Amino acid sequence: MSNIQVGKRDAVLDPVERVSEVIFGLLMALAITGSLSVASAGREEVRTMMFAALGCNIAWGLADGIMYLVQTLTERTRAATLVARLRATPDAEAAHALLAEALPGQLGIEAGPQVLETLRQRLLAVPEASAGPGLHRDDYAGAFGVFLLVVLSTFPVVLPFVFIDTLALALRVSHAVSVAMLFLGGWLLGRHSGGSPLKGGLALAAVGTVLAGAIVALGG
Repeated sequence: MSNIQVGKRDAVLDPVERVSEVIFGLLMALAITGSLSVASAGREEVRTMMFAALGCNIAWGLADGIMYLVQTLTERTRAATLVARLRATPDAEAAHALLAEALPGQLGIEAGPQVLETLRQRLLAVPEASAGPGLHRDDYAGAFGVFLLVVLSTFPVVLPFVFIDTLALALRVSHAVSVAMLFLGGWLLGRHSGGSPLKGGLALAAVGTVLAGAIVALGG
């Protein structure tokens, strides 16, 4: 169980979620812009591509926003179920086993009895009304944030086609902007994780460069 909290989340979207949604939308838009052929595409094809990229990311954003709500409700229901089981388990050792199983990865193995007991007491102190599963206003705001991030990530990729008449140049600029955004996303993830922001940025930028090069080689 990746999240044991049963109340409202502290933030609408955490940094990893924000960067991930932008990257997903960016790659979706980049895949569509890469379908253009420099040799044969005209302004009508470019216009169709831009609408297709926006429409695709609107649909992707809606689906991702709904799945965000599904994931949030699932995690909150699991957390509420855990609290209910803890209340029904008077034996401390049995309760500790439940908590160790619910904790993610190595945390459940490494957490000692004192840590587990502290966590158990804190969870038992949660009022029953707030421990129940359900979606809150912040959750819907988070889903809208997911939708907005995916949709907005389309524009940096397609705007070069609005302002640059030469298709080949517009494609190169679009790919360069995509790589720059990937670098920024990797930088932010690296800083958030406590690792090297530069390495994180370079890693994602490298992926973006390979992806952009493959798109160009396939007819972009």
